[in-house]
Amino acid sequence: MNVFGVDIGGSGIKGAPVDLERGTLAEERHKVLTPQPATPDGVAGRVAEVVEHFGWTGPVGVTFPGVVTGSTVRTAANVDKSWIGVDAGTLLSERLGGLPVTVLNDADAAGIAEVTFGAGRGRKGTVILLTLGTGIGSALFVDGRLVPNTELGHLELKGHDAETRASMKAKEDEDLSWEHWATRRLRKYLAHVEMLFSPELFIIGGGVSRKADKFLPLIEGIRAEIVPAELQNNAGIVGAGMAAGAA
Repeated sequence: MNVFGVDIGGSGIKGAPVDLERGTLAEERHKVLTPQPATPDGVAGRVAEVVEHFGWTGPVGVTFPGVVTGSTVRTAANVDKSWIGVDAGTLLSERLGGLPVTVLNDADAAGIAEVTFGAGRGRKGTVILLTLGTGIGSALFVDGRLVPNTELGHLELKGHDAETRASMKAKEDEDLSWEHWATRRLRKYLAHVEMLFSPELFIIGGGVSRKADKFLPLIEGIRAEIVPAELQNNAGIVGAGMAAGAA
């Protein structure tokens, strides 16, 4: 069974049909740039562009980079603030001609995919997935059960919002070396999260997971196991499809 998944990010919006039995993309994903400013109407138009690229006519799952309760957006750190209070499910369904739409937090979607098909499969105890991109998304699982909308990228770290220090955007904007970013930024963030939650496993997701060999070996002093996401940057699309399938 295939269901469509769309992953809305701060810089790009990508989607594809998802094979729910295998946890893989059924076709090569299609990606467009996130409009700037990333307003509800602008983003909805780009989501429709991605879905229509495939001629899709069934259920659609969509991730959102912020807190989502029901299908209503509660926070919008890396998209336009006009999203706050918007019923994203209704908006997107209308833009997609009435197709059923399920909306969930982007990191939660990636986490659902990873604990079902990827690096967190079969793991008990506390598992935390962190997506490092424009910001930092988080998904917290206890014995495989999701605690939704944790948004641990917004923890305060040395007087700063953590994602402004340890995200990939921070690395790129400040032109930090892999060593500097890994040892002085990411390690300190992981240590802070570990102090709060004592996880058995950290899964590092987002596009940076493809380059795990450049930074994971540099991180020392963390008790939890740290591994890259197996689904890499497709985890959000897969998780979105899974959520739509479950709905």
